[in-house]
Amino acid sequence: MPNAIQEIFRQHGSAYLERYGDNNMPAIHRKAIYAIQNCGTGRYGNHIFECGKCGKMHSVDGSCGNRNCPVCQSGKSNAWLQKQLEKSLPVDYFMFTFTVPEELRRLIRSNQRACYAALFDAASAALKKLAKDPKYVGCDLAGFTAILHTWTRQLEYHPHLHFIVPGGGLDAAGKEWKSANPTCYVHARPLSKLFRGIFMDALERAGLHPPSSVWKTDWVVDAENVGNGHNALTYLARYIFRIAISAGRVKEVTATHVTFEYEDSDTKEIKPITLTLFEFMRRYLQHVLPSGFTKVRHFGFLSPNSKISLAFIRDLITLITDWVIEHLPKRPPRPKRVPICEACGGVLRWLEFVPCPRGAG
Repeated sequence: MPNAIQEIFRQHGSAYLERYGDNNMPAIHRKAIYAIQNCGTGRYGNHIFECGKCGKMHSVDGSCGNRNCPVCQSGKSNAWLQKQLEKSLPVDYFMFTFTVPEELRRLIRSNQRACYAALFDAASAALKKLAKDPKYVGCDLAGFTAILHTWTRQLEYHPHLHFIVPGGGLDAAGKEWKSANPTCYVHARPLSKLFRGIFMDALERAGLHPPSSVWKTDWVVDAENVGNGHNALTYLARYIFRIAISAGRVKEVTATHVTFEYEDSDTKEIKPITLTLFEFMRRYLQHVLPSGFTKVRHFGFLSPNSKISLAFIRDLITLITDWVIEHLPKRPPRPKRVPICEACGGVLRWLEFVPCPRGAG
């Protein structure tokens, strides 16, 4: 079944580029459009298979692998989720959502690489500082996983970070686990003020000058206990390997407009929204991240560079590591899709990859 978003870019991408593709369009947007248009067309080479039953040869068009392609990224989120669940600790988990005032969005969109990096740095530094306070956790080494989102349910630009935080941390010697209060890891209000100050300082150091009015605005940081973290990780996993909207939300595409569904954040009702084709494409492309930018980051004892293993931390917390691992929430692995011969139903065996001839794209 054709992917609705890919079809929109295939049919209208060239017209969009003709109208808006001047020197002001980021090169990464052009690259994303090209990738979406040409994914699965042979422009990215072909995989050659042979049927083990009847011997018939099959050629399958290669995919683009672009992280903004609505086709390529499906299926990767399940593997990411399972990996995160396997690293879970037997503690309460908290989710913190860091947002910025609307007055800053234009500045951030125009300076994405510097501002997104500053968002990660400011939010993680604020969390680390308050977690160290004896009023809260009182730990010297906390651990977080942070994920950058840039969209609302209606595809508007709204950069924010989600942090998944195990409820506790290690002392200075790394020998004692300090548990967080299950009702409060740290208070959201002082966290938001600390986050605001660190982020604004980072913007000034980068030579960016935000409007002074943002100092008078309350910066919203939401905090909630999410239990064992399974539900929060499951929710976030859906957004790790795809852009702001799934093709399943697109309900109608005409010659001029796109209609898709979204959940109203206040009423929780599913509502339709209709945009012109070009407006839909513009909103989609504004969530394309700078080339090579990492949208998921791990900090503290969850960092890949941490010298303290999670197995050791589990021992500190429970002293029954085997029981914890056995009872971690697990999702059954999806069965691998086996390519089948259309002629006889036999299983296909991969032989080789044939690159697209140079100049053919």
